[in-house]
Amino acid sequence: MSEAFYTDKVAVRAAFDKAASTYDAAAVLQREVVQRMAERLDYIRIKPERMLDAGSGTGFACPILRERYPEGRLIELDLAPGMLRIAREQRGGGIKAMFDRRKPVQVCGDLEALPLASNSVDLIWSSLALQWCNVPDAAFAEMLRVLKPGGLLMFSTLGPDTLKELRSAFASIDGYTHVNQFIDMHDLGDALVNSGFATPVMDMEHITLTYPELKPILADLKGIGAHNATRGRRSGMMGKTAWQRVVANYEQFRRDGELPATYEVVYGHAWKPEIMPARTLADGSQVIEFRPRAR
Repeated sequence: MSEAFYTDKVAVRAAFDKAASTYDAAAVLQREVVQRMAERLDYIRIKPERMLDAGSGTGFACPILRERYPEGRLIELDLAPGMLRIAREQRGGGIKAMFDRRKPVQVCGDLEALPLASNSVDLIWSSLALQWCNVPDAAFAEMLRVLKPGGLLMFSTLGPDTLKELRSAFASIDGYTHVNQFIDMHDLGDALVNSGFATPVMDMEHITLTYPELKPILADLKGIGAHNATRGRRSGMMGKTAWQRVVANYEQFRRDGELPATYEVVYGHAWKPEIMPARTLADGSQVIEFRPRAR
């Protein structure tokens, strides 16, 4: 991926912090994807003692994971402290919350540098967060590190067809990037394997939201903090003439009186092996990591 399309982590954190209070009202896609991910857990047998929601946002997944795995302790991790604050506020406070031993532990951190101990969680759940990582291999390596042997990673992210209409509408307007770039499903699968995960399963679907005009599309993206955060983005306002061209370009996609906003949603899951593959050291010798399954 070109560095012009790399996301600016400082800008991403600031955008999600700012959008925390408006996130739930605009996050139609995010709620739907969490539900569809949860359905995939029906086919997987696992009883996690400790779970990590990596990129937890305002806590959509919390009640689902707590109900499905009542004995498991949940850690919510997000890059934006504002998102974690909203999640706490929505769960309420008071005496009951103070003595709730099952309430999630919250951690502010980056998926590419997880502030957790190695071999410390049994399940990593990550819904629509990996697309904000410039190097998914680094995030997968960190997830592998914190998972216990035999642990499960389940995630969703966005593929390259996401917001294809918006990308087309902005094409040739100027030399700036206007839409975030997303990584292909097959490249993500390769990154999982290269990071050391076993038996990855990947699939994809398109979800299309419809709007009466372009401005609400951009308003929803802003409302969830997902507007353009690439390094090659414009720093100033777009001119009126350029904006009118963008609106006219988007109109070509209108069908049945509505404008579409397409999202390519990629789902994946993989396991941390019980026995890690051999590592070759500088002197040519190999180290095989073996950890017995917990009883």
